[in-house]
Amino acid sequence: MIELGYSLSVRFPDPPQTDYRTADVRALRHDLFCGDVYLADGEQELSTAWGWVPVLDFAWALCDIVEQLDEDPRGSRAAAIQRADLDFTQSTELLRFARRFGLVEVFATWLDEDPVVVRHATLRREARDFLQDVLADLTDLHPGLADNPNIWTVQARFPRV
Repeated sequence: MIELGYSLSVRFPDPPQTDYRTADVRALRHDLFCGDVYLADGEQELSTAWGWVPVLDFAWALCDIVEQLDEDPRGSRAAAIQRADLDFTQSTELLRFARRFGLVEVFATWLDEDPVVVRHATLRREARDFLQDVLADLTDLHPGLADNPNIWTVQARFPRV
């Protein structure tokens, strides 16, 4: 089992003049909705405490990475390690993903901890649920966001499993 979560920062609020209906992908992914994120498997937790992580970008990138880890046509039978990194744009820190067979290990470069280990299918389901939950929360906070075509695109690309 894996748990994904976030909190929005009060130190880095969105600019008050933001028009969420017309915000472009760059703004949505990198300039808005800053906070902290965490990923836990019940034993280990990988979390940020920086306050500036773009939460929507994290959820979106996580879904992209899960799909990237599934490019081998042998799927969970693939013995070769498939790797991907999620970088945090304002620092050199990374979440490193390594999939072998059906398991994915997730390492945080800023922590000296054991990796979070999760089944790939579980990570896919939870990442998509997390993205959809983040989008639902953000559209509740900013109603104009629900009218943004970029949000429609990401919702359609990564539906709940």
